[in-house]
Amino acid sequence: MPELPEVETTRRGIAPHLIGRRVAEVTLRRADLRWPIPREITELLPGQRIDEVERRAKYLLLHTHAGSALLHLGMTGVLRVLPPDAPIGVHDHVDIRLEPLQGERARILRFTDPRRFGCLLWQAPGTTHELLADLGPEPLTDAFDGDLLWHRSRGRKAAVKLFLMDNAVVVGVGNIYASEALFAAGIDPRRPAGAISRARYQRLAGEVKRILAWAIERGGTTLRDFLNPDGVPGYFFRELFVYGREGEPCRVCSTVIRQQVIGQRSTFWCPHCQK
Repeated sequence: MPELPEVETTRRGIAPHLIGRRVAEVTLRRADLRWPIPREITELLPGQRIDEVERRAKYLLLHTHAGSALLHLGMTGVLRVLPPDAPIGVHDHVDIRLEPLQGERARILRFTDPRRFGCLLWQAPGTTHELLADLGPEPLTDAFDGDLLWHRSRGRKAAVKLFLMDNAVVVGVGNIYASEALFAAGIDPRRPAGAISRARYQRLAGEVKRILAWAIERGGTTLRDFLNPDGVPGYFFRELFVYGREGEPCRVCSTVIRQQVIGQRSTFWCPHCQK
């Protein structure tokens, strides 16, 4: 599943082609993705100008005066900005046709999702969609820091990796980047969240920010079904220290990287570097 850097890469890729342009037409080639696509998408979105493209956690919002289209890429979803006559594939489920600005060619925003775990929903003006209502702070903002992690972890017995991936604590720190941040902070991912000191949480928060910012700058991690909007894979994956490296030597100390399933997610760590 694309993680926060992949979604932010997508946002940055599509935003310049969408902001300030009006939606001419929405074409749905099926009535549902993960959930039914609400009627507002075809009844209210056409004719509206897209004022902003926002990312909240792993969701993208296309904001207009009438409301906001809410998208999630799911496991295999991809957004592309294409010419209107681009060939239509079997998994191309949604086209949002954009009116061109003067001197520009027409474009469509196409949502392709082979496994249909993504979604296209609607958020009415002045409201917060229920999927976004109980989310924690964004990790790259001042609202997220070590003090927040320390306070919210008190009394928690769950593994610190699961705690860090809890969207009610902080959004968007998925499996790959949680593993990498815990390694960089020297924290064993299996340790109870409530047993981590304030000082170590300060370091962990700093590493989360650093690694996510660097991954965004590099275009996100290449996953099997993800390409960023210009068709160029991200390259951060080449710099991973522990994720996906079970049985390989640690890049720091040469100890063999271990893997264990925690909370139904594969977890990777170095038993020498992480305590």
